[in-house]
Amino acid sequence: MKKKAFIIFVLFVVVGGCSSPPGTWGWYVIDPSTQNGWNNIRFLLSGFSATIKLSVLAALLSILIGLVVALPGMSLSRWVRLPSRIYVEFIRAIPLLPMLFWVFYGLPVILKSLGLNIPIDPFWGAAIALAISDSAFTAEIYRGGIQSIEKGQTEAARTVGLNYLQTMRYVILPQALRRILPPLANQFIYIVKMSAFASVIGMQELTRRANEVVVSEYRPLEVYSLLILEYLVLVLNISSGVRWVERKMGSDQRR
Repeated sequence: MKKKAFIIFVLFVVVGGCSSPPGTWGWYVIDPSTQNGWNNIRFLLSGFSATIKLSVLAALLSILIGLVVALPGMSLSRWVRLPSRIYVEFIRAIPLLPMLFWVFYGLPVILKSLGLNIPIDPFWGAAIALAISDSAFTAEIYRGGIQSIEKGQTEAARTVGLNYLQTMRYVILPQALRRILPPLANQFIYIVKMSAFASVIGMQELTRRANEVVVSEYRPLEVYSLLILEYLVLVLNISSGVRWVERKMGSDQRR
């Protein structure tokens, strides 16, 4: 019912806007019945591919880095835990935008000073920045999920002769994965939304495409309204896919 009401509202706004006097609404800039409107829509939709690729790569890197950070963070040794805690607290305190600028503009300078002339394009700069920024939160998700597993599981694994890494790989992580899947999915959605910041370093994703159309058409309300709908469709599809995976893995606890 809510979805139908939302669709009716959108149609009312669009149709009403198209029939309004000039100077009030400008939906013609994204009107598919006109050549210019259709070209604008195609240009905006072409940013989907870059946004999805960036988000998936950043999420995979974040999951890997988060796991590497989380495992030492649960060690009984204080000196093993300390670097993990410092990393998490430090990274969580840095906003994404400064991190993005630092990676894109600063990291190549550092690499060059080390004798490595490795250029970083907007795609990789955004992917690295998103992965680093999100990895601290992912590490905490891992830690919470692993620590939620009963201690008896670890003791039983050690009884049969498994070492720490084997216990994590074969006993703890498979069980923890079911519990951390929902929060990991939330982090992926967070990455998708935060990928919009990649537009400030010139990456041609959804938000950058919308900004370029706004500059050429001078209709920010209409173009950004379509941009919001694009992100809405993308996130709703991701959420549906995650719920399907949860049901397959048994993470969905509904009866």
